[in-house]
Amino acid sequence: MLIGVLSDTHSRRFEELPEAILNGLEGVDLIIHAGDFTEEPVLDGLRALAEVKAVQGNMDSAVIKNSLPEVTSLRVGKRKICVTHGCGAPEGIVERVIERCGEADVIVFGHSHEAYNNYHGHTLLLNPGKAANSYGIVHIDQKVSAQIIAV
Repeated sequence: MLIGVLSDTHSRRFEELPEAILNGLEGVDLIIHAGDFTEEPVLDGLRALAEVKAVQGNMDSAVIKNSLPEVTSLRVGKRKICVTHGCGAPEGIVERVIERCGEADVIVFGHSHEAYNNYHGHTLLLNPGKAANSYGIVHIDQKVSAQIIAV
């Protein structure tokens, strides 16, 4: 399965997303967004591209905060993916999202605007960074792998 990963789009309109991201999301099976869409048209636009699993961020509108959870988990085959926005200062965010999500094969988060793609034990932690700068692609088959793509 091929999963496109975004966070911190901070946009009012879908059309404000970088063209490189929209091109990169063509053909993905699923889009995960780790919050801070800002406005609902961004979420709606992503849903027109592929199925979307998403959480709210601290900068999202009331409409998004009322429609999306703070944390969500999903299964892709035998793999568990947890998605949360994150909170607080960039220092210590990895520990906070691990604590919030618990056991998972992949934890997707945002908030810090800093791209991050590292394993902690058997868990892959992925922050795609601020969408103006980068996004992520996760491949799940027998193994899990991810890459950060600069825009």
